[in-house]
Amino acid sequence: MSYWLSKIFSKLICLLPHGLAMWLGEIFGSITWWVIPSKRREMAINQVVRCLGVDRKEGERIARASWERFGPMIMEVMRFPVTVDKMNDFVRIEGAEYLTEGLKEGKGAVIATSHAGNWELMGGALCQAGFPIVGVAQKQKEAGFNKFINEYRQLIGMHITYKTDVREMYKLMGEGKIIGLLSDQDSNIKDGIRFPWFGGQLTNFVKGPAVLARFRGAPLYPGFITRHPDGTHTIIIHPRVKVEKTADKEADIRKAIMEVAAVLEQHIRDHAEEWFWLHNRWKSINEERNPQQIAKDEEEQAMWRERRL
Repeated sequence: MSYWLSKIFSKLICLLPHGLAMWLGEIFGSITWWVIPSKRREMAINQVVRCLGVDRKEGERIARASWERFGPMIMEVMRFPVTVDKMNDFVRIEGAEYLTEGLKEGKGAVIATSHAGNWELMGGALCQAGFPIVGVAQKQKEAGFNKFINEYRQLIGMHITYKTDVREMYKLMGEGKIIGLLSDQDSNIKDGIRFPWFGGQLTNFVKGPAVLARFRGAPLYPGFITRHPDGTHTIIIHPRVKVEKTADKEADIRKAIMEVAAVLEQHIRDHAEEWFWLHNRWKSINEERNPQQIAKDEEEQAMWRERRL
């Protein structure tokens, strides 16, 4: 049922002028902000204030804007059937030359991106520009909607694999494909890497982008998409992050992810309203710290502050 409802809704949205569809998306985002549990809204506001050093009023504005953007984003996804051949009208790419050069090595590539801007549109625009993008997806709980969203991802050119199928990712990189990974959300303590981020806050990061790149000897690029007031978008591909392959695998991965995280932090600071602040980014850190880990974290924070000075 959800599959067909999504298809019908998409058909209706595709019949509307683009501007009207975006306006309806803005209305939807504004209304649904008040449906979010107050505890979750408060968490998002506090994260903004703590990370960006703004006052509460500005923190609330940014947190609310980061949610409201989902309305237009949903509309843009629903309109994929009518925009797939017009990507150049909506999206431009900065740094495409980095990907072109990296792919010449024949080892594929990895793009470490984030839940900022319309990441679904980012994958499609890169595909339409001729880049062989593989989207790594989280399987949706509702089977019908999972089928729908994957159809639309494939419609705009992406090959889809699930985050659990690491073996397929390696295989596709060997075929010269670019793996696109959302790399900004909390990881579990066992699989993540901790280091200071956003003013020295200990943060848990996923290893995936660096692990893939290191295994294949492939280039790793931070890359994001940002939306402009006129409704157009820019994809920003940053210069390559070198992933070394020494005898110390963990150190190699850590160094690369820290570099990616630094680029991500600056992107969030530059486009704060576009990042998903309602994600509980420090959940694993807050829930699973033991006395030994606290001491280790404090030592690392002290080292970070010393380097900053």
